[in-house]
Parts: sequence; structure tokens; C-alpha cells
Amino acid sequence: MLRKWLGVLVLSVFLTGCGYGTGSVLPRHMKIHIQNFANQIDYSSANQRSVYLPLLEVDVKNAIVDRFLFDGHLRVAEEEEADLILKGELVGYDRTALRFTDNDDIEEYRVQVIVNIKMFNAERQEVAWEESGFVGEATYFLTGPNATSESAAVKEAIVDLARRVVERTVEDW
Repeated sequence: MLRKWLGVLVLSVFLTGCGYGTGSVLPRHMKIHIQNFANQIDYSSANQRSVYLPLLEVDVKNAIVDRFLFDGHLRVAEEEEADLILKGELVGYDRTALRFTDNDDIEEYRVQVIVNIKMFNAERQEVAWEESGFVGEATYFLTGPNATSESAAVKEAIVDLARRVVERTVEDW
């Protein structure tokens, strides 16, 4: 009899779960519009670490749109229909050496894509949140079995940035 009740208790715990959920409290009807990002990176000769990457700002915007579509908490819409409007500007691209060989040759780099972003609540006409220096990053090796190109690492950094922007937006609610 005790064994039977213990079995029922264990089964009920597994069926009911712990009550923890990963859902958002965002209303399902909300729509977001992501504006085109402006490229404000300083490419002057004084800033030797900035490398011009064509259409980087377009890639950033497209990755953020894709991530919102993948996430599904907010529907992407035209600006006139949107409840929230994400505005951003690309302010930096940085490539930093992380690891060196015994001969002081660079073995690993970190790339960072840096943006300033603002989320506007279109209904209230106010800034919902704002972040300066928001970063997406990735690392890549130049040699060895894990070697990749800088452009592949940049794509990874953009995806990381998009994930962080969506998380910041969804978790803020």
C-alpha cells in the first residue's frame, strides 16, 4: 500500500512539474519595427583598429529582424503599425588579438560589433529603454583545427548581438 502511494506521489510530481516557465509577459499582440541602422564608425586614420566592412549596418539590422522572427514574442511590422520601434546606430567594430604563439604571432582574435540602441514605445511616445555600447562578439583562430575566417567570426558576432538585443527587449517586460 505504501509503495502504491509513493508511486502515485512520484508520478504526480513528474506530471505537474515545478511551475517554472520560460514564457514572456509581453502581450502577444505587440508589434515591433526595426529601423535601418546608421553606420557611425570612425574610419579616420587616427582610429587604426577600425576596419571598413561593407554593409555591416544592413547585416546587423537583418540579423535583429531574423532573431525577433525566430523568437516569436513580438511580431515584426511596418513603422505605422508598430507598438515598439527599435532605433540603432553602428558605432564600432573592433578586432583584438587574444592569443599568441611562442613566436609572438597572433593565433586567436576577438571581434566585437558595437551599437547604440533605443527602444521607443510608439503609443506613449517615450523611450522604453536605451543602451550605449551594446556588444556582440565572437572569437576565431587563424590556424589549427578550429581555424575560421574573420568574416565568419563577424557573422557570429552579429548573431550574438541580435540575440542579446532580443533578450534585452523581451526580458525587460
